Formats: sequence, C-alpha cells, structure tokens
Amino acid sequence: MAKKNPHLNPETFRDSLATVLDDGKRNWVYPKKVKGFFYKYRTYVSWVLLGILFAGPFIKVDGRPWLLFNIFERKFIIFGAVFWPQDTYLLIFLLLIFFVFVILFTVAFGRVWCGWACPQTLFMEMVFRKIEYLIEGDANQQRALNAQPWNQEKIVKKSIKISVFAFISLLIGHLVMAYLIGIEAVLDIVSSPPTAHMAGFIGLIAFSGIFMFVFTWFREQACLVVCPYGRLQGVMLDNNSINVMYDYVRGEPRAPIRKNAAENVDKGDCVDCSLCVQVCPTGIDIRNGIQMECVNCTACIDACDEVMVKVDRPKGLIRYASENSIKQGFQKLLTGRVKSYIVVLVLLLTVFVSLIATRDDISATITRFPGMTYQEREDGMVTNLYQITLINKTFEPQEVELKSLAEGMNVEIVGAQHLVLEAQSKFEGRFFLVRNQNEVKVNQEKVELALFHKGEEIDQIETNFTAPIK
Repeated sequence: MAKKNPHLNPETFRDSLATVLDDGKRNWVYPKKVKGFFYKYRTYVSWVLLGILFAGPFIKVDGRPWLLFNIFERKFIIFGAVFWPQDTYLLIFLLLIFFVFVILFTVAFGRVWCGWACPQTLFMEMVFRKIEYLIEGDANQQRALNAQPWNQEKIVKKSIKISVFAFISLLIGHLVMAYLIGIEAVLDIVSSPPTAHMAGFIGLIAFSGIFMFVFTWFREQACLVVCPYGRLQGVMLDNNSINVMYDYVRGEPRAPIRKNAAENVDKGDCVDCSLCVQVCPTGIDIRNGIQMECVNCTACIDACDEVMVKVDRPKGLIRYASENSIKQGFQKLLTGRVKSYIVVLVLLLTVFVSLIATRDDISATITRFPGMTYQEREDGMVTNLYQITLINKTFEPQEVELKSLAEGMNVEIVGAQHLVLEAQSKFEGRFFLVRNQNEVKVNQEKVELALFHKGEEIDQIETNFTAPIK
C-alpha cells in the first residue's frame, strides 16, 4: 500500500466512511455533475462497452451463442467455445488466468477497471446518474427536491424517474437472463403467459428487482460494502501502482487565492475549492490519499483541471500517478513484482491453450443404475443396468459405439441401436451389460468398456459387474 500523505492527519478520514453520518445513518451522496476530458472519453468508452454488453446474447457463431453462462445446465460458452461439467478443470484454469490478470492489472494500473469498465460504474454513472441529472437537475437541485414536501413538482419528477429506472432495470434483468439461459429462451418466456414458464418469469422479476434496488437506492454502497475488490487492493497496490492521485508535493499547503499577492507566497497550487469532493460519487476527498472507496472514476481530475485552468495554474494537480512518481519524480512500471505476475500469467495461458488443444471431442460418464444390482433372465443370462452420459463437444453430429472389452460380455443399448450425438449436445441413456450365468466366476467383476468413434477407440471406462455364482 502506498505511504500516507505526510501533510495530512489520517485521523480525519480513516476512522469513518464518507457515506455514514456521526449518528450511524446514511449520508446520501449527491455528486455534482462533471465535465471534462476524462468524462468525455469515459462516456465514449461506456457507449462501446454497453453496446457490446447488450449485443452479447444476440451474437452467434455458427448458430451458437458467443457467450452463455448456463449455470442451470452447467453449460458455458465463452467466445464460442463450449465448456461442460467434464471441463471443470479448464474453467478452473480460466478463472486462475482471470484472477492473475486482475491482480497484475491492479498492481500496475490500480482500479482503472472500476472507473472505466465495471458494469456497476457504467450503469450507475453513465446511465442512471445521467437520467437523474436530466430529470431532477444537478446536485443542489436534487438535494433541494428531496428536502421539500411532497408537492406536485416532486411527485411528477420522482414518478418519471422511478418509471424510467424501472424500465431500464427490466432491460438489464432480461439481459442477465439472456446470458444465463439464452436469448431464445428469454423471448419464449416473454411471449408466453407467466404460468407457462413460472421459474423463468420469477427469475426475470427477481433480477430486475435487484437491479432496481441497487441503482435506485443502494448505489455506491455496492462498491463500498458488497464488492471485495476495494478491500483487496490494499494488498495489491504498492508505491509504483498508478492510481488517481493528488499531488501533495505541488498542492500543499493548500489555501484559497487572495487578492493580495503577498498572501499567496509559499502556498501550494490547491486552492481548497473542494470541487474534487463535490463531484466524487463515493463522497471521499482524494487529497487524503488512496482510499478503499475510490473507484478511479476520474471525476476529481476533470473538476480540478477546470479549476487550474481558471486560476492560470498547470493542470494535473490530480492525475493518474503513483506515490513514487509524485514523491520522487519518476515512474517505474515494470517492477520485479509485475514481471513475476507476467511470468505466472504466461505459464497459465500456455497450460490452458495446451489443455484446450488436447481435450477429448467426446466424453463419457458411466454409472450403475441406482437401486438395482443384477437381473436374471429366463434364457440363463444375467444383466446389470447402467446409465451413460455422452457429451459431444464438436460442432458436427457424431455416432459412437460402446463395446465391452471383457470376453463373453455384451452391451445392449436401451431403446437404440446406435448412440447418435447432435452437435454440441448431451446424450443421456441406459444400457445393459449381459453375461451368461454359467460364465460368472466372481460376485463382482471389474469390466473395461471402450467407446469407439469411426472405428477408432477414443476412451476407456472401468465399471463393476455384479452377479451371483451358481
């Protein structure tokens, strides 16, 4: 963690949250509307990211979703590649790669993700907050509106805002469901009566309600209370990590500009206007240094730069910087720690690509049918019943054959002559292992089964065959 600003008293901000009053009640944050270089480009980036987010469920690759996180059927499609429960080890590697990348990115660039790409920030600051400014006005107008009694103006504005927020929350709820079950399933739920898909209907309402609650009331508390990333940054950042930082070397001691030029001698560039605090969506003072609540949204940079231009002082008093670059005047990005994370990330990526390249196109799982041991037939044969689950991970239909490698033991597929798998599908069926009673030597025999595809053995599975000795 970066060192504390030596010009500040840490007791003034470390012992309390900006969003909590002295009596423990919530201090509602009314961030002032901001404009400037970073806000403009954050808006452009948000348009692109939100466009990708809403287009995601509609994007298909060869008729398949580009992204699907079907936790109900345990089927995941990531960038067109399908992952089934049998590919759990691949998903674990993918999560490890993601976490190492997040750690590496945070060590080098702080919480840039939070300010520029996190869905919570995108929706809150670039959608809901803009609508709120449009309907209720800037921070002071919102504060005044909430303080006044319920008259016609307040009822109309609040009704319009809540209605728009509810509509957008419904859209987001449907979007999340589309990523979970697919856009076709969502369209089917929407176009049918609620009773036809009650579980799906409840899911849509639940997700929409959650988002309505988060963006209407919970707001910045999602970042401060729920999201663990702000707390984790304390062990990720160091003095070379780039964050939104206040240049206390240049800014202190802070003081307003006086008409008498002599009074401005030996004063820092910070004019103590507090605009950096007024525009902050989490209500903190960036001049107190790196804080858990800071999401690196750059609002304070734009506000401060605007003031610096007006008072004819250089911009960048608040900027993207590291503790060392402010204190010592130089920035070192590729530190030993960063290099170590890069090596780990490259190794994980190499292993992941190797596993993807060598994974089986067809996987099989065989289990004994629960609650049954063996069955004796009138023709002197004894059988065991099994369940088989086959997953076709390819994009083409496949036909496979199941054979027993044990001499004198045959396989009988229930209800089918051949095992035909559709592209990217799961097949669940049953089959019997059949042996002549007179050939049974032991009560429980280990049996090797082989799966063949186009005459070539692709997998071997071991199971047990139970039968009485006579």
